[in-house]
Amino acid sequence: MPLSDYRTALVTGASAGIGAAVAERLAQQGLTVHALARDAERLADLARRTGCVPHAVDVADTEALTDAVSGFKIDILVNNAGVGHAGTILAADESAVDELLAVNLRAVLHLVRLLVPGMVERDLGHVVNIGSIAGVYNFPGNTVYHATKAAVHTLSRQLRIDARGRRVRVTEICPGRVETEIFGRLLGDREGARRIYYDGYETLRPADIADAIEYAIGAPRHVNIGHIEILPTFQVPGGLSFERRLDG
Repeated sequence: MPLSDYRTALVTGASAGIGAAVAERLAQQGLTVHALARDAERLADLARRTGCVPHAVDVADTEALTDAVSGFKIDILVNNAGVGHAGTILAADESAVDELLAVNLRAVLHLVRLLVPGMVERDLGHVVNIGSIAGVYNFPGNTVYHATKAAVHTLSRQLRIDARGRRVRVTEICPGRVETEIFGRLLGDREGARRIYYDGYETLRPADIADAIEYAIGAPRHVNIGHIEILPTFQVPGGLSFERRLDG
């Protein structure tokens, strides 16, 4: 289903990083792009540059999110908004767990609930869920984030079953390390995060993810690109740990 078959798109987390890159790319393809994010000022700048329609909405606010998309006929839904909190579940506090569930999972479920039935009815649509390698590989550092992204991974597969028999395609994008602001927000120190996570590394850029999404959406109508794992060449997931104890 080439891009020319689609008219409208909705992108969450669109004020910066991957979301902004995807919104800009889809607008360049001639789509009417609804850009959702909390940062009204950045959204306004994106709208000036790309012609997208800005919506200053916190996706964690289900009532506001529902009001924002009410009546929309969306052909392409890009669930990109996400947050992270460092640490294991053993040290997580209530607010961290609730925020990750609200943004990374609950908002995705509600947007699918609100917009995909229309795609099914019109026999036309594409859902792109931005997952993470954290959803398919286990490594230390952010247990709740892993859990939410694993849920998005399963939802992406299940959604194809729910919409079977209709021309509604579902693509999960699972990136490795992408140079965005997420680590800066985690540390509360953007420059410190850059030194730790990006300086000296060949990391992905938001445009790389936009390229993958454009490829998946632009595939012929009989082709569903279900899962794309995209990592920097020098980043390799996996590994095995085995703790040795001698105290019985």
